[in-house]
Amino acid sequence: MFAEIRSALRPAIVMLAMFTLLLGIAYPLVITGVAQLVLPAQAGGSLISGGGHITGSALIGQSFTQDRYVHGRPSTAGAGYDASASAASNLAPNAKDLADRISGDVASLRASGLTGNIPTDLVTTSASGLDPDISPEAALVQAARIAAARGMDAVRVRQVVKDATDYPLFGLIGEPRVNVLQLNRQLDALSANTVQ
Repeated sequence: MFAEIRSALRPAIVMLAMFTLLLGIAYPLVITGVAQLVLPAQAGGSLISGGGHITGSALIGQSFTQDRYVHGRPSTAGAGYDASASAASNLAPNAKDLADRISGDVASLRASGLTGNIPTDLVTTSASGLDPDISPEAALVQAARIAAARGMDAVRVRQVVKDATDYPLFGLIGEPRVNVLQLNRQLDALSANTVQ
């Protein structure tokens, strides 16, 4: 009886070890190597560098609160857009907590000088809570505040937003969007080159 169990266990243990080595070690190493060769920036996290140090990733939002910057979407992952806390709020559309948070965000935006319609993405979170992009409308509605804080012409700020807008792939896949970190870096570069 023990001989039968041993003869049945041996192939199972050998197969477990083989597939662990193949699929748990070899396959991930090969895929990582191919990704590093073919798409090195994306495989490295789409990091954005400036001034000799990494300033962020094009894939994860950051918290910008100063008036001189475009503000992104609210995050359920905390003010620091902590990727380890990525999750949706799971609040129902009619939840009082959600309505209260959105009302507070709208009041804050109004207090910062935004008038007219407030784009939805400035008061709602994304599913991950880490969305690095906002709609062009959400960036454009902030142009007057940014221009005033930077001492720039609002028309110039709007043009920078339009130039930074990414459009749907093949005109069909996705929505127009603006990466908040990259737009803010462009605004910083423009301000540094502007004589004030």
